Amino acid sequence: MRFLFSLLILSSTLFARDLKEIAIPRTDGTAQPAFIYELPETPEAPAPLLVLLHTWSGDYKQKSSIGACRKECEKRGWYLIHPNFRGPNKRPEACGSDLAVADVLGAVDWMVEKYKIDTKRVYLMGTSGGGHMSLLMAGRYPKRWAGISAWVGISDLAAWHQQTKAAGRKYYLDLEKSCGGAPGTSTEVDEQYRLRSPITWLSDAKDLPLDINVGIHDGHTGSVPVSQSLHAFNIVAKANGQPEKAFSPELIESMTKSRQVPDKLLTAIQENRVKPVLHRRSAGPARITIFDGGHEGEVPIAIEWLAEQRKSH
Repeated sequence: MRFLFSLLILSSTLFARDLKEIAIPRTDGTAQPAFIYELPETPEAPAPLLVLLHTWSGDYKQKSSIGACRKECEKRGWYLIHPNFRGPNKRPEACGSDLAVADVLGAVDWMVEKYKIDTKRVYLMGTSGGGHMSLLMAGRYPKRWAGISAWVGISDLAAWHQQTKAAGRKYYLDLEKSCGGAPGTSTEVDEQYRLRSPITWLSDAKDLPLDINVGIHDGHTGSVPVSQSLHAFNIVAKANGQPEKAFSPELIESMTKSRQVPDKLLTAIQENRVKPVLHRRSAGPARITIFDGGHEGEVPIAIEWLAEQRKSH
């Protein structure tokens, strides 16, 4: 028991190393908690900022990605913030609500006010529920970001309600708590699903560097079918004036069900990824990568791509 307690203390210490817990004031008088990594010394020139978003059932204390992000930010001389944006997606205030969106923007504004941030290099990334929120922010506030990397995210909440209910996964219950009921319950409920879904807004992400990543086995070994990312990319491809880059409905259905990329679409790309690339296509500054994996993300790969992005103005 003493050994287990020591492990818990060590885990907490490693998590908190070089991280600082803060509270960001909201306009309603409450505060949003967050963890940040601040550079040991104030940089001579403004430094980039990475905004890391927690997953569907997590909050700002989630440990899954922040350690790897802190390591990358330390190496690159970036600031990092891991905001709460209303915590787990199982109540109306969370799950892509206007309040949650405002929290993400407030986290950026707080960092810009307190630190020497290069506003042309503010990056956003997230996996799963963080991927959902990353895609939502891409559509709602595309001009705030130099680049966004979204991994295995949810783009259509009404469709995901049906998918998770059919698969026997609990997330449809979270959606009902967030949106006021199941899709079709009322026009008000349907509007909540619409407003909180990235597909409603992604046509406004024109010209935004957007990196969408999805594992071909997700939806089978994980909770978010590959179709969610493919539909998101289609909207952005059309917004960027390249509708020919969109995936056909038949291809989306086939890959989602079969867990396979057709041989003719297999892409030979050598990258230092844990999970190999199966297919990639781009439309303007947006791209989608289908990798040989499931419901997961790769922090170093995401940050390597983000580091290449800069706003021109």
